[in-house]
Amino acid sequence: MEKNQKIVLANRPAAWVEESNFRLEESPIPEPGANQVLVRNRWLSLDPYMRGRMSEAKSYAKSVEIGEVMVGGTAGEVVKSNHPKFAVGDTVVGAMGWQTWAVADGAALQKVDASAVPLSAYLGVLGMPGVTAWVGLMDICAPKAGETVVVTAASGAVGSVVGQLAKIHGARAVGIAGGAEKCRYVVEELGFDACIDYKAGNLRGDLKEATPKGIDCLFENVGGEIFDTLLTRMNPFSRIAVCGLIAQYNSAPYPMQNIGAVLINRIRMQGFIVSDDLSRWPPALKELAGHVASGRIKYRESVADGLAAAPAAFISLLKGGNFGKQLVKLT
Repeated sequence: MEKNQKIVLANRPAAWVEESNFRLEESPIPEPGANQVLVRNRWLSLDPYMRGRMSEAKSYAKSVEIGEVMVGGTAGEVVKSNHPKFAVGDTVVGAMGWQTWAVADGAALQKVDASAVPLSAYLGVLGMPGVTAWVGLMDICAPKAGETVVVTAASGAVGSVVGQLAKIHGARAVGIAGGAEKCRYVVEELGFDACIDYKAGNLRGDLKEATPKGIDCLFENVGGEIFDTLLTRMNPFSRIAVCGLIAQYNSAPYPMQNIGAVLINRIRMQGFIVSDDLSRWPPALKELAGHVASGRIKYRESVADGLAAAPAAFISLLKGGNFGKQLVKLT
């Protein structure tokens, strides 16, 4: 008899996440109650924010408790439905966590059309990462034609969309990524104007060469030394959208040397969480879907096979091992 496989938080990481922080368990497949549906999850999204949920430190969202299923976005098929808006066979996305089966309230699910684009895309370019890119770029950075937009983690699920959107809206896009292969992809496949390999050891010099007119908009995903160095290239009245600080999720905060640039250059810097204003999701998804359908926005996926592979894939993601959107194929 088939069981529900799930990965729970076994203990909290002291520094870097380890596979021993997770535990694979089995339980009976749950039954849906009133206005609920049973979903067979096909895809699991792995994202940097999950590191924060493993900690007890105060944050913008509740921590995962010891023994609870790890949080995460999923995409799958409705197997049983007690909700009038969902039928057996519908494809849906939701936040059902690191497990193969889940019961969810109908109000917490979104029905999607997997006939036009692959179901997995709704966890990446047409899901939370894509909307994150759109909101941070359009609402906070608001680049004008001809301005220079720099995005860190440029080959990742969010950063890759930021740069392509910037180009579509007439800006100059410069990416920062780890490794020559990722930088080649960012420039040759995604169409960025330039990409800086921070692992090459000449970040300050390469940055000056790639941004001769300075930086008008920074979409920050990494933090740490890279962010501190980027502050030296910011123009007066530039904008910074702080989306993530992945470089310091597993270590002490980096001692910033150049934070004075925010005052000197009157920089507007704003952190944001994409779930803060759900009214921005429909216009974001409408534009993104059009660009994906037309081929103007391209995307790439890194896929781990099977739920048991999720912890190792997540640790690799935190160390920059992914190429594009990191997913786990559950079936």
